[in-house]
Amino acid sequence: MTLVAPASVATVQKRTILTLVATQAVGAMGITIGIATASLLARDLSGSESMAGLSQTTQVLGAAVAAYVLGRVMDARGRRFGLVAGYLLGAAGGLLAVLAGVVGSMTLLLVGAVLLGATTAANNGARYAATDLAPARSRARALSVVVWATTFGAVIGPNLTGVAEIFSDSVGIPVLTGPFAIGSMAMLAAALVVGVFLRPDPLLVARESAPVTEKAKGTSWRRAIAVIRERPALEAAVVGQAAAHATMVAVMVMTPLHMEHGGAGLEVIGLVISGHVLGMFAFAPVAGWLADRVGRADVMALGGGVLLVSLVLCAAAPEGSSGRIFVGLFLLGLGWSLATIAAATSVADHTPLEVRADVQGTADLIMGVAAAAAGAVSGVVVDLAGYPALALGTILLVTVLFGAAYVARRSA
Repeated sequence: MTLVAPASVATVQKRTILTLVATQAVGAMGITIGIATASLLARDLSGSESMAGLSQTTQVLGAAVAAYVLGRVMDARGRRFGLVAGYLLGAAGGLLAVLAGVVGSMTLLLVGAVLLGATTAANNGARYAATDLAPARSRARALSVVVWATTFGAVIGPNLTGVAEIFSDSVGIPVLTGPFAIGSMAMLAAALVVGVFLRPDPLLVARESAPVTEKAKGTSWRRAIAVIRERPALEAAVVGQAAAHATMVAVMVMTPLHMEHGGAGLEVIGLVISGHVLGMFAFAPVAGWLADRVGRADVMALGGGVLLVSLVLCAAAPEGSSGRIFVGLFLLGLGWSLATIAAATSVADHTPLEVRADVQGTADLIMGVAAAAAGAVSGVVVDLAGYPALALGTILLVTVLFGAAYVARRSA
């Protein structure tokens, strides 16, 4: 096999980053525009507040399964094929969510949510694609630039709630389904961008530039888990990433309901979610720079500290709109950003090239299952004990993150 010259690899990496930045900006708008209304739509269709978080929880679970499936696809066909598949599945899920609102079917909403999760999985896969050709000394920064690009679409998305209301009225669909319709259009646009411009494929170029001596036959869950368990730093990164994501999802999915109980309108709720998303993505380059300069494990621990402060603020926030819920949700996003960027980079650092996409997909599957479980429990906790109890109880997940950071630091 002909090796790719270093200069050519650098050129491909630049093109890859530019393409992924554009894709993330568009795709993120598609997936986040429905955050502020998903729990409200689920509550209305199910008739139960304890089921309000089920739609987003199912979406997180769908993202987990899709991450593993897309990881296998990428391992066999490359990043481009897997990313396009993820965005197309997400677009189909958004349309099913609209249909669910029209016919009043909770079942259809959950099926749509599962498919919507494929877009989240594709977004996560895109951050790993940024590291395929990046030098180790700047790997976290490459990953963080792609995460940062999500800011544009992710912040705009929740603030389009008012536009979605007008759109839904104009086409005759329920008001809470308008965001999903607009989101589907954005996901289709993301599929088009990555399908046309992510050439050559960064993972395939990486394999061409550094051919492996022994290519594993096919892909399997057992092999991916074995690779993770053999490497303590990798295992710690997988656990830390899962704990941080579960913390964020558990609190975030129930915040719109907590605010609505106090009389907050959709526009205010959308503004709070936008602040949360801003924290998740806008400061990603800082998180990447820190992870490259001071170490992955230390930045994971820093993220845990920020998450701890956010949970205390959320627990103290009254129903409705308040400064504490604004700041708490922003810090929830910022802590998630610090912890997951450091953890995801560590996953890329310690995964062998021959099973890279497969192990990364497995790591995201574990992350998604943990978050789905946390999201499922969150609705029950809020129904029985209230939102403050949920925020304080979630501190247990932060202690897991601290433990993972400690193990990662010792294994470095």
